[in-house]
Amino acid sequence: MKIHFLGTAAAEGFPNAFCRCEYCNKARELGGKNIRTRSSAMIDDVIKFDYSPDSFMQALRDNIDFSIIEHLLVTHTHSDHYNAYDLECRRTGIAHGLQHPLHIYGNDAVMHHTRAAIGRFVGERYAFHLLRPFETITVGDALVTPPLADHDQMETCLLYVIEKDGKKLLYGHDSGWFPDATWAWLKDKHVDCAILDCTHGYTGKSRDRNHMCIETVLEAQREFRKENILKEDGRIVVTHFSHNSKLLHNEFEAIFKPAGVVVAYDGLILHI
Repeated sequence: MKIHFLGTAAAEGFPNAFCRCEYCNKARELGGKNIRTRSSAMIDDVIKFDYSPDSFMQALRDNIDFSIIEHLLVTHTHSDHYNAYDLECRRTGIAHGLQHPLHIYGNDAVMHHTRAAIGRFVGERYAFHLLRPFETITVGDALVTPPLADHDQMETCLLYVIEKDGKKLLYGHDSGWFPDATWAWLKDKHVDCAILDCTHGYTGKSRDRNHMCIETVLEAQREFRKENILKEDGRIVVTHFSHNSKLLHNEFEAIFKPAGVVVAYDGLILHI
């Protein structure tokens, strides 16, 4: 299973285009892995998580042909994760040579936003799939289950577990400490890789709500081991970083290296 990280920043990007704080200025100065766009990732080039407002730029930067994407799994409708109106660029008469529809999956709010944005263009180019928490569905040659996130109390935000080619991936953000129902469902799942939210730096809280911090990620790692959620040789990858964390890429790496946690960056490709 190939995992391609397109963006690894929180909602404002890193650096924030409007911000002149010490950490945004330093990120601009250093460049490289410190320049982060809004979060998204792809699996085996055909499954995409979320469609951020930076998606077009990410496709150009990483030389990706979005026409081969078959499935779009949306976690929630916050503006940094789902820019539904941009999908109009895939409609008949605008995009040519497409041989398959784009299957769009998500909660009720995702369906509403998508219909409002591109509903009149559905035809052969798009297909909508309403998901229910913890109900497993077939997505191409993968099995997909959407556990619940702890993120926005006004929306049923979802995480995703992908089972494909004998491997299991947990796409675990945006979320703070997982809801009890999600922890119960994940028990003994033995995933090969877990991608977690690390929006914040140190907060002094081991079970942060809405987003995770460093302490919450490390507490989640302990819970994964205790409940056999992650394989013994499985990896945890952190992403979705905010400039308000007051940490740059090398600093996150120094913090997480002793725990064996991988710090994602824009353009990172992993294979599990």
